Amino acid sequence: MLVEKRARRLTLWLAGYPVREYRVALGRNPVGDKLRAGDGRTPEGVYFIDGRNAESEYHRALHISYPNDEDVRSAREAGANAGGEIMIHGLPEDGAWLGTEHARWDWTEGCIAVSNEEIDEIWRLVANATPIEIVP
Repeated sequence: MLVEKRARRLTLWLAGYPVREYRVALGRNPVGDKLRAGDGRTPEGVYFIDGRNAESEYHRALHISYPNDEDVRSAREAGANAGGEIMIHGLPEDGAWLGTEHARWDWTEGCIAVSNEEIDEIWRLVANATPIEIVP
């Protein structure tokens, strides 16, 4: 998986070829790497999918392994908490009607959001332990 923040795009890759692309919404403060809990930024780096929540308040959610050791160290050096609970998720029940239009705004607290139909597809296609790279 590859997330390109500037392009607001999540791409699923298989055997070196892109197989699906999705427009995404990011954290409300999307420019730059996540520095601390509550900064509204989506982290940058290489992580992996390490869990799932079928009962998420955002339809479904795939958990990203943020923070890694480097994220924790950087935040600690800055006197901050790195935060956590970064997910790829769908839309809240009261916003599901937006569909893919939700991606016109960066509205999450640092997560990567797609429509409910898209998270259903990603949920089926992406296994736990799948690597995800998030780039500026």
